[in-house]
Amino acid sequence: MKRLRTAAKYLLALTLAAGLGAYLWFWALPVGINNYVNKVSIQLILDSPETMTYLGLIDNTPLDFHSDKLDSYTAESEQQALQFLREAREGLNNYGPEGLQGQELLSWKITAWFFDDLLRSAEHKYSGYSVNQISGPMVDLPQFLTDQHVVVDEKSASRYIARLQEFARVIAEVKLLVIDDRDHGVVPPDFIVEKALIGMRAFSGTDVDSNPLVSSLLSRLDEVDEISQERKDQLVTDARVIVEQQIIPGYQGMITLFEELLQQTDHHAGIWRLPDGDKIYINALQSNTTTTFSADEVHQTGLDEVARIESEMEAILVAGGFTEGSFVDRIQHLMTMPEHNFPNTDEGRRAQIDYLNEINDQLMARIGDYFITIPPQPLEILRVPEYAQDSAPGGYYMSPALDGSLPGRFYINQKKTTDNPRWTLPTLMYHEGAPGHHFQISASQLIEDVPFLRTVSPFTAYSEGWALYSERMVVSDMDIYADDPLADLGRLQAEIFRAVRLVVDTGMHAKQWSREQAISYMLEKTGMTEDEVTREIERYVVWPGQATAYKIGQLALLRLRELAETELGERFDVREFHEMILLNGAMPLEILEESVKVWIAAQE
Repeated sequence: MKRLRTAAKYLLALTLAAGLGAYLWFWALPVGINNYVNKVSIQLILDSPETMTYLGLIDNTPLDFHSDKLDSYTAESEQQALQFLREAREGLNNYGPEGLQGQELLSWKITAWFFDDLLRSAEHKYSGYSVNQISGPMVDLPQFLTDQHVVVDEKSASRYIARLQEFARVIAEVKLLVIDDRDHGVVPPDFIVEKALIGMRAFSGTDVDSNPLVSSLLSRLDEVDEISQERKDQLVTDARVIVEQQIIPGYQGMITLFEELLQQTDHHAGIWRLPDGDKIYINALQSNTTTTFSADEVHQTGLDEVARIESEMEAILVAGGFTEGSFVDRIQHLMTMPEHNFPNTDEGRRAQIDYLNEINDQLMARIGDYFITIPPQPLEILRVPEYAQDSAPGGYYMSPALDGSLPGRFYINQKKTTDNPRWTLPTLMYHEGAPGHHFQISASQLIEDVPFLRTVSPFTAYSEGWALYSERMVVSDMDIYADDPLADLGRLQAEIFRAVRLVVDTGMHAKQWSREQAISYMLEKTGMTEDEVTREIERYVVWPGQATAYKIGQLALLRLRELAETELGERFDVREFHEMILLNGAMPLEILEESVKVWIAAQE
């Protein structure tokens, strides 16, 4: 059930991407598959004030009816969403697949797969943890309020204050969900409870003026000239009172509850520990890989890929004269060499981000030789907020707002700059920037004449598979590391990291590996720091199956490209291939394979 809440809010609801203006006119159009999917999408998004703001389409316009509200997090609202989705899926059968062809048939198949996946995941109401160390309202909403809610005038500032009040309400609703989870045998393992406590204590433990919900408002108000200083002072005072008297006490209540949970839980890592855990993981694998691979198949694929990549890394190390010590010792030595690292200071962090921008600029200068459509949206590279860095991953991407008000954003975790030595940064940039996430997601927003669902990326195996494909493509097509073997080593280290994920995710959730066993294996095979590995393993614990999507998606794209090259021979054009992959939008891998075969046939 928790997957339904997350997916409906952050994925399916994003299908409003073409704009709420469409809502005012297409309702009267003859109903076909496109308009039906769009109608369902808009009906979903209108129930999600947070997603409306994420899209940035009508905030602070005369159509704005939502930006003083947050979503509902009650069990009742979840059941309502589930019932709506059941009815929407049944209604889809009235529009196909019989009688459809081409893009309309593809749209029907993608939408049906997506709806079926959400409903399949919702079969298990208690399938995850409502509050954990990296996601959920206690983590996501502070950053939503500070980064996504734009303050441009007095009204938007007042609505921010209203949303602070709403946040207090959400905390109370989420606390009830946690209690309900507990009463049905769903409590996070002890190390997840401990990390969640660290995050909640860090957020609520500072003085109120230092709390980001207050301090960010103060800085944003400084940039709005039309509000009088007296009114600004009152708004900040209002925010301070709500944070101090409602939000922080709400966090403290959740902290007390989690301290109690710590006495009631165990140390097992895998989702098998929950009621119906084995079935939950089967669904999670299918949902995330968009395939029917079994846990054993995914595990073996990971072992095979780890062995291959380790051999290639060893060859680079030996050629570079790094022969002393174990494989991991040599990787860790390279990672700690001062000449390869930025200082762990504010100045060093700025220099690291400057270097990432330089990498991106250099690649973009050549990208036209490999792609037809170049997305116009800019990319901004930012530090992960300090209050979130202890449990955040090494980096992540946030999509650009569709109205152009916000660029695409790549957040890099800079708690320790030594987690990302210079020779590892190019691959990280290509994954998150061009031609990876930023390129794929931004390009997908340009797709026309399809349901809005086709313009976003609600399929992890496709989007993350593309990002990993991009890491490989800059080598196989652009030979970008020809004079920099260490950077190529960084690419392989990133690739082995994703291969290891196949092993440890299935290990914990299907083969009952412990957290420590998974950490030990990842340390042995990647050379990453223990802190970084620990963050990753604990992420996989609360997002079962998600980490397997990356490598499975990459392998699928590489296999499909090889198929196209073999079938088309000299007629194969990499620019056309990339155009077909990106400008059809995200889809399950099994449907993508069908689409590639149709495209190949059309080229002959």
